[in-house]
Amino acid sequence: MIPRLDLEMPKSLSTIVEERLRDAIINAELAFGQALPEDEMGLAMGVSRTPMREALTRLQLQGLVVIVPKKGTFVFEPSQADVEQLAAFRLILETSGMERCLANAPEATLGDLNAAFARMVEAREAADRPAYARADTGFHESFFTHSGNSYLTNAYRTVSGRVAALRAHLSVPSPEEQAVSFDEHAAMIECFRTRQQAALADILRKHILRAASAYAAAMRTREAPERGSASLSAEGRTMSP
Repeated sequence: MIPRLDLEMPKSLSTIVEERLRDAIINAELAFGQALPEDEMGLAMGVSRTPMREALTRLQLQGLVVIVPKKGTFVFEPSQADVEQLAAFRLILETSGMERCLANAPEATLGDLNAAFARMVEAREAADRPAYARADTGFHESFFTHSGNSYLTNAYRTVSGRVAALRAHLSVPSPEEQAVSFDEHAAMIECFRTRQQAALADILRKHILRAASAYAAAMRTREAPERGSASLSAEGRTMSP
């Protein structure tokens, strides 16, 4: 009796486009609020409108793009409220994931945390802040990889892209933010290794809420020049003869 021999089918073109655009958004290659015209994007990527449209539709479900009827598709642009709500949701999910990992798969989780932290060390030494942000994302994903709860993992996936994008867009330009983040990750690993669940939960809470505050401050800094430009433009129109 010949056993079933499954074949791994190649990815569809729309999936390849989706993954490339997702990477571009969460790695800050595409700016918040940037327009993504289907025809221009398709031409730039060498694909037709159909796979591009399918990819953008799936990215909309992930909260990474916004499709506005009769206006077009845009990279999502977070508000202050988005940042606060995302942090609260993330805190609930990561705390639960961390607790389950400590209870059910401590060694495997610790191995992933250490591997991600090693990548963070390498990125810091190379002054590669985007690589640091990617390693940071991998660190937090460890709490879901080994949680043993697919519903928890799927809930995290609904926001993981937005969290990674915020990290890359708003914390990467700040070396001070990275230094604080680095120390917090080191402390989390030590608490996880020694099974100090209460201390780990406290550090994780402070880490997520502090990061949210840093993102909010970065957003205010980014918005200030835009408001200034708008005011100058309005003043110019008022003073024009």
